[in-house]
Amino acid sequence: MKYYILEPVVLQDKIVYNQCVDKTILHCDLNNFYASVEQKMHPEYDELPLAVCGNPEMRHGIVLAKNQLAKQAGVQTGEAIWISKQKCPNIVFVAPHFDEYVKISKQVFNIYTSYTDMVESFGIDECWLDVTGSKNLFGDGKQIADELRERVKHETGLTISVGVSFTKALAKLGSDLKKPDATTVLDRQNYMNVIGKLHPSEMIMVGKRTAEKLESLNIHTIEELSKADRTMLRYHFGVIADNLVNAALGIETGSVRKYYDRQIPKSVSNGTTTPRDIQNVDEAKIVVYALSEMVATRLRQYNLVASGVNLSIKDPNLRWVSKQTSLLSPTANASDIAQVAMNLLLQMHSFNAPLRAITVGAHRLGDKMEMQFTLFDDPDDKQGKLEESIDKIRGKYGYNSVKRGLLVGDTLTGNLHDDDDFRPFHQSKNS
Repeated sequence: MKYYILEPVVLQDKIVYNQCVDKTILHCDLNNFYASVEQKMHPEYDELPLAVCGNPEMRHGIVLAKNQLAKQAGVQTGEAIWISKQKCPNIVFVAPHFDEYVKISKQVFNIYTSYTDMVESFGIDECWLDVTGSKNLFGDGKQIADELRERVKHETGLTISVGVSFTKALAKLGSDLKKPDATTVLDRQNYMNVIGKLHPSEMIMVGKRTAEKLESLNIHTIEELSKADRTMLRYHFGVIADNLVNAALGIETGSVRKYYDRQIPKSVSNGTTTPRDIQNVDEAKIVVYALSEMVATRLRQYNLVASGVNLSIKDPNLRWVSKQTSLLSPTANASDIAQVAMNLLLQMHSFNAPLRAITVGAHRLGDKMEMQFTLFDDPDDKQGKLEESIDKIRGKYGYNSVKRGLLVGDTLTGNLHDDDDFRPFHQSKNS
């Protein structure tokens, strides 16, 4: 039996109501994920404040994540290591293990997809689930959330916080309200009573500048935002004004994407700030080839080819310079991309000064199946087949299981991470 509700929709500043099936949306957030994984790997650090941080020698000397004890001591994500040490003298610093984070994240996502195929990632450690069609099998939203919490805890040793609501924005806010290991329900009847007095900055789409602007307009709570004059907000915020009010009102037209539906990008790129300055062409070539491999791998994952390559470089004065070019024929091969990127580099920079960072990108993307061969192309595409074989080996044994001779023993690409679909700390406000 389906239950119908009257969903509010704004038309010409008036709220009308459409009949629709009520949605049940969950937002699941792994608690202190990176630090929790490290504690699982290092039981000797139990009961100690712990922070995951980059290597200062690699120019990543900041806190990337912290556990609950470090958080209680005032340690904050993004602050310098020495500041955290002052706040918490007995804190333990550990280096990140991204491969382990990816492995456990995929294990957790496999649990989620056993309840619904509508699972939309919001980074490596959190996602939305639309369980509207799953309730007849698994119970209501709270029952599913509580069962997920228990399964994740039992199967991985980690905990999650879950928000249960009828929109993605409110489900996300719900998961932030109680941590760790908690379920928070924000339904249509009670949500404003629970969140109405909170500051608008608690909502996912309200950043620092937007929050400050709302403050200047005397809008200090979510309830006040829900009642704010739309015309006035449009004057100050433009097209996002209605999105802000609608989110506060629980109005949402978007849906949770299916887990196996991949978004096709308009371009792909990878870049790195090297642990030391790049002094010459040979060192630059190492970095360009490593980045080109990552770009090419992502193209093949999407079954795409690129008709253009772009390169950006940063000098020690932090000035960016960019250049792009078209390819004679589309490609998803790392060697092709790297050769073109190196040609761009030699046009842009003479190494009368070192470089600090390089980014390689591919654009003008198209479907590989629609690729047209020229008379000079190799229809067997031996290089492409070789790189696809390398993809399979790396997928099974890890990125570093196969390396170009050029990259063996290099010390310039240690900051790179090979699984861009799970970029660490991507979009997460509460790592």
